Amino acid sequence: MTPELIILCLAAFAAGFVDAIVGGGGLIQIPVALIVLPQFPVATVIGTTKIPSFSGTSMAAIQYARHQELNYRHLFMMMAIAFCSACAGSKLLTLVSNDFMKPLLLVVLTCVAIYTYTKKNFGLHSEKDHTQKEQLIYAMCISVTIGFYDGFVGPGTGSFLILAFITFLGFDFLKASSNAKFVNLSTNLGSILFFMASGRILYEIALPMAACNALGGFLGAKLAILRGNAFIRIFFLCVIIGTLIRFAYDVFMK
Repeated sequence: MTPELIILCLAAFAAGFVDAIVGGGGLIQIPVALIVLPQFPVATVIGTTKIPSFSGTSMAAIQYARHQELNYRHLFMMMAIAFCSACAGSKLLTLVSNDFMKPLLLVVLTCVAIYTYTKKNFGLHSEKDHTQKEQLIYAMCISVTIGFYDGFVGPGTGSFLILAFITFLGFDFLKASSNAKFVNLSTNLGSILFFMASGRILYEIALPMAACNALGGFLGAKLAILRGNAFIRIFFLCVIIGTLIRFAYDVFMK
């Protein structure tokens, strides 16, 4: 275990823990990996972090599935769509820079942070009563958009999924987190398969990180289920603010 790998494993554990609760683990894991592994192309570093992300998300998804009632019919449909979209996003990542997305995300995240803070009941209980057709349309749009984002940009995908489920489908935080984990699994898998095929994964780094991320995911999901919606809302707001700071730094300081 080199010092660099130890740092990456610690980052993976923290990422898995945070991601299991409200998403956004990539905001911890990816910047650390880019700093510690500057000798590798960005696409290779991001491809390598997808395996630990998948590992931690899998562990969290199992924990949520044991405690939450899920609509697996819609969920599997969303996973299939998000998988294809993530593959397309990862393909585009190898061809162009994604820096132009950051100013747009900065504006979006500012609005999200303000709205979540001021609307005290946001995500604390289910509010919307959609027809099955409306729910299906919203679910498909969420899957296409955020699936592509995860393959192309990545950080904050879990948080964006939770936000979309609460805003458009009326889920509470716990239900949104549960569904987000399964959809995020498929986006990670789509990216992993693409990066594997293109030889952009460093397995000697990805596998130890995956074990640490899985442990973080297990503990994070346990805590979220134990503490409930109010705790997840506060944690969500903290992660959104962290995401906002990260993108603000990328836009104004680089």
